[in-house]
Amino acid sequence: MQISGSRPSALDTIFETKIPLIGDIHLPPLPGTPRYRGESMASIVDQALRDAEAFEKGGVDGIIIENHGDIPFLKPDEIGPEIIAAMSAITARIVDAAGVPIGVNLLANAAIGALAIAKAGGARFIRVNQWVNAYIANEGLVEGESARALRFRKQIDATDVAIFADVHVKHGSHAIVADRPVSEQASDVEFYDADVAIATGNRTGDEVPEREISSIREGTRLPVIAGSGITPANAPRVLPLLDGAIVGSSLKEGGVWWNPVELERVKALVEAVKPLRESR
Repeated sequence: MQISGSRPSALDTIFETKIPLIGDIHLPPLPGTPRYRGESMASIVDQALRDAEAFEKGGVDGIIIENHGDIPFLKPDEIGPEIIAAMSAITARIVDAAGVPIGVNLLANAAIGALAIAKAGGARFIRVNQWVNAYIANEGLVEGESARALRFRKQIDATDVAIFADVHVKHGSHAIVADRPVSEQASDVEFYDADVAIATGNRTGDEVPEREISSIREGTRLPVIAGSGITPANAPRVLPLLDGAIVGSSLKEGGVWWNPVELERVKALVEAVKPLRESR
């Protein structure tokens, strides 16, 4: 797959398979956040490593690490050095232990911090929930950081870290850009140099509406992956419309995002995707 003239697909560059599956490690609350329970960093790292091991044994093609336990989330410029430090330490350990590419998502919407973590820890890509434009979230007004983030990426010599960007981010209101169709917002994501576009449902774990996928496809030549809601049951129906997926909740015990990764759930999803890969 080629995009933007001679520019190769980031999915092809990072992963070695069609329709890559990226397992999502939802970290517990990190030190300094309201729900932090006093665990040692060693304990938090060990839990993340167990999840990474289960994902890899189950057959995923990549892993993304996010600080999903740090609820309620801060705006990007308010995230403290303690979170950057913790995420960098965890990322470096998982990169060393895993045999698949690793990504980072620093919530909420902290593209610059995520790039710093990726550079320090050796991650290959980051997820940014609002790369361009703006929306209203629980954190308040959240603006795209693409201009600042791309300059920062250049400054730290991290241009090899790919940007996976949500087009119509979940957990928020899009009234600010309601006069512009999703296809135009997808065009903006590509125009502002993201490498992969993400289609997602309204909340964590929600299935991506097919109309959302088609609208994003209309506006961009970038690879389009799911950012939520993929399960073994719906994968044969939804994934033929996509180029890959980030999967978290459905692969955890009980289908709950804060639980440990369940190996058999991972294997079931990988098996469901095999026929789709063979048909590409």
